[in-house]
Amino acid sequence: MTTTEKILYPNAYYEMSALMFYPDNFDASKKYKTIVVSHPGGGVKEQTAGLYARKFAEQGFLTIAFDSSFQGESGGYPRLLESPSARVEDISVTIDYLSTLPFVDMDNIAAFGVCAGAGYSVTATTVERRIKALVTVSLVNIGILFREGLDHVVPVESQIQALEAASLARSKDANSDSSTYINYVPYTKDEITDQTPTYAREASDYYRTSRAMYSTSPDFLLQKSMQEIFQYDSLHLVDTLLTQPLLVIAGSEADTKFLTDELYNKATASSKRDYYVAEGATHVDLYDKEKFIDPIVDYASKFLEEQLTF
Repeated sequence: MTTTEKILYPNAYYEMSALMFYPDNFDASKKYKTIVVSHPGGGVKEQTAGLYARKFAEQGFLTIAFDSSFQGESGGYPRLLESPSARVEDISVTIDYLSTLPFVDMDNIAAFGVCAGAGYSVTATTVERRIKALVTVSLVNIGILFREGLDHVVPVESQIQALEAASLARSKDANSDSSTYINYVPYTKDEITDQTPTYAREASDYYRTSRAMYSTSPDFLLQKSMQEIFQYDSLHLVDTLLTQPLLVIAGSEADTKFLTDELYNKATASSKRDYYVAEGATHVDLYDKEKFIDPIVDYASKFLEEQLTF
């Protein structure tokens, strides 16, 4: 039976909070293939990241799911900042910590991410050569999605308006004792309209109901985060530097599937590319619906066992 431990480890001037999942019959004298799991934007380790981490541990991997900097139980200020650069660094910092553990096989570390966490894992894999394989689920390239919307249809004028609002929010925050936040997804059912994308509608049901609501996941982000988010692109350098084996996973009915398609099509430097389509699944279905998740974990586990062979 797998066991779970809450751990803390350093990141610059604060600590990261994570859950470590140990496989059945864990033996500290052995070395284990290890998976670093990154959560979606606005999520925390106790939600879908922890679910996948536990299921991979049941397959024999050592896994770690962490709260990103400024969010959840991890440290860092300002709170609820969504910083792509920090989130990418979080992955390397986590691997730094793993390197101090004698039972971690440092030649066999994989990155695994869901939604925005998948996008950040892509970026980390291009520059973090200790990552030997990568798996993405319901990938969101947060820079593209927030800037250009579904299928790249948001006009530049609207993008500039969003940046104007973020800039004004910075001035407002600098001149008050409070901070300006925006929602990741609709906070209540009343905020959902006919124009609300399916992924956002379903994410609201996931994060804002008993389905996955968690006290450390308020589903807000600092509005000034938009400035850094708009500059970010998960696909940067993947055609040259993402040489590691890559498995991408998306639901056939996901309105965000085009983002996974774009990654798969551009990641031509990867030594092994594979694409698993969860038939009938939407973006958020792959967060917690076990009829989709269990086959995904089985498939991904076989992929990682084959690719992590050093």
